Amino acid sequence: MPRRSSRARAAKPPAGPALDAGVRLLGRRAHSRVELRRKLGRRGYVEEEIDSALARLVELGYVDDRSFADGYIRRRSGSLGPLALSAELAARGVDRSVADLALTAVDFEAQLGSATRLAERLCARNRPPGYRELLDSVGAKLLRRGFSLSIAREACRVAWVRTEGQAEA
Repeated sequence: MPRRSSRARAAKPPAGPALDAGVRLLGRRAHSRVELRRKLGRRGYVEEEIDSALARLVELGYVDDRSFADGYIRRRSGSLGPLALSAELAARGVDRSVADLALTAVDFEAQLGSATRLAERLCARNRPPGYRELLDSVGAKLLRRGFSLSIAREACRVAWVRTEGQAEA
């Protein structure tokens, strides 16, 4: 069976109105306004139809970048720090001010708890022989996940103390 190129698929007119397609997309998961605009555009809808559908979805309360950002942060803050969350929200088209406002819900204690759980899980796989090695390996991974240096250091310190106690027992 011959493969159809992406141009052939894009040339086919979209099935149904953009509003229906937007509701179907939102039925699967929440989307930001920019994300939904991109997806509808990829499905072949024209700008005027997309604008009209988005306006109606916003009016109905189905599309709200602030609630999208809040939900996204709730779901992902267990494994990512605020820097990574902010970058991911920006990639999904959420305005920086909206993302920053949503990130205020993640306080220092919550970040430390998430980073500590990650550090302990990483230590359990392959416990480094010394604290310095723990900082170099696990701390670097926490930094890549968007946690600040102070959070990563404190999480590594707590994980080291807890794993020391388990090693002696």
